[in-house]
Amino acid sequence: QVQLVESGGGSVQAGGSLRLSCAASGYTYSSYCMGWFRQAPGKEREGVAGIYTGTDTTYYADSAKGRFTISRDSAKNFYLQMNSLKPEDTDMYYCAAKPAWRSCRGNYNRPDLWPSWGQGTQVTVSS
Repeated sequence: QVQLVESGGGSVQAGGSLRLSCAASGYTYSSYCMGWFRQAPGKEREGVAGIYTGTDTTYYADSAKGRFTISRDSAKNFYLQMNSLKPEDTDMYYCAAKPAWRSCRGNYNRPDLWPSWGQGTQVTVSS
């Protein structure tokens, strides 16, 4: 399995920005879905953004469109740039990875299908 370590969370005021990073290692397949999920206490984990490494096709939840940007580097580390943050973005954020062969479509609302997870990083946005 892929090993993932997040960093970059913190506390910001509404309208501010944060950049989350996910350092990845242990890849054995040629292509992967890489995703960012978030979860509030007592709620289900939800997909926020993702990218399929085979084509660099990206996915964004409606709540993230226009504000968040997912990217990756040649080492298959990946990032989430979050701008115009809102108090409702306050959550624990997790990066995740799963092998993929054609696309990641349909995977971002199925966190149960992802085998590799980071430990999580807290994002807190104050009004």
